[in-house]
This record gives sequence, C-alpha cells and structure tokens, in this order.
Amino acid sequence: MAVEPIAPDFDPLVELYGMWTTELAEHYLPIPNAPLIGKYECLDGYLIMSPREGSSNSYAAIALGRMLFDPAQAAGHCAYSALNVMFDSGTWIEPDLVVLKESGKGLTWIPADKVLIPIELVSASSRRRDRIDKPALCAAAGIPFFMRVEIDNREVHLELFKLDDGEYRLHAKALTGQQFETEIPFPISFDPVVLLEP
Repeated sequence: MAVEPIAPDFDPLVELYGMWTTELAEHYLPIPNAPLIGKYECLDGYLIMSPREGSSNSYAAIALGRMLFDPAQAAGHCAYSALNVMFDSGTWIEPDLVVLKESGKGLTWIPADKVLIPIELVSASSRRRDRIDKPALCAAAGIPFFMRVEIDNREVHLELFKLDDGEYRLHAKALTGQQFETEIPFPISFDPVVLLEP
C-alpha cells in the first residue's frame, strides 16, 4: 500500500491570494512565522503588507495626534492612532492617524462613512499608495478631508485636503518654519517643526 503524501502546510498568502476579506483577516492575521510586518492593508482582495515606518514618522504620528486630540474632541470628533478603515469587505487601509466623526465605540473595522480625516505619513515603502491610491480611494468614498505629512531629513511638509465635487483640493499647507492653520473641520494652528524628532 502506497503512503499518501503529506499535504503541505496551509499558507494563507498563497491560498488566499486575491480573496482576502475582513473576515479572513480576523482569522489569519497576523501571519505566523512571517517576517514582522507593521501594516496589513487590502485592495480588492489583494493583501498589501508593509513594514512599520522609521522613528521620524513614528515620532511625528504621536506629536500630530497630540496636536489634534483636544481640538477634535472639542468639535465633537475623536482622534485615534492607526485604525482599519473599511471601504468594503475586501478593501481596507490603515492610516497612521484617523479622526472619526464620532467615537468608534470599540469597532475593529471602521466604515469609511464614519471617517472625518485619514492621516498618512508618507514613507518610501508606500509612497505611491500614500500619495495617490489612498487619497483616491478616500475621495471616492466621500471622506470629507485627507491629511498628508512628508518628512525629508529635517523638513516637514504638511497638507490638508478638502473634498470638493468628488476630488480632494488643497485646503491648507505649511512647511517647517511656517504656520499651519485651518478653521475646518476644527481649528488648529501650529508650526510643523513640532513634528520633528529631537
């Protein structure tokens, strides 16, 4: 009698290629024995994995979150660190910071219509997605604002975009040494230099 071959181990990256959903993500992520990955995002069922950013983006995320927290809360909104923003069961992103229109109340998957501002700190590993793909996805979902932060050495470039007729248009921006100011969606004013790590 022949010995039956042993089935290879189930590899979700191979077996679920192009079929990822939020339900499968909850079951299989993080992937055991895979290199340490920071973000798991998904576009039309295709899983996108990227490492956590360097210390400059990490520091900036905490500093910016601190700057947004009280003004957002005073306007009736809630600021968070990274959340899973869901567009449908097979498409989600994980912005570095997120301001929701109201409390997430313990949700793991945040529907896009509850998001006020997704905030991306652009990185080399996801530059195109942060600058082009994610804003287009958020605009198509009707998210009212989008914020982007880029740090290049000791220079910070901060931009806030407002949705206008289905597209994001620049609403406010500042470089290191300038004042970033806006009254909407809530008043904030600061020099982006505060986002630089010492």
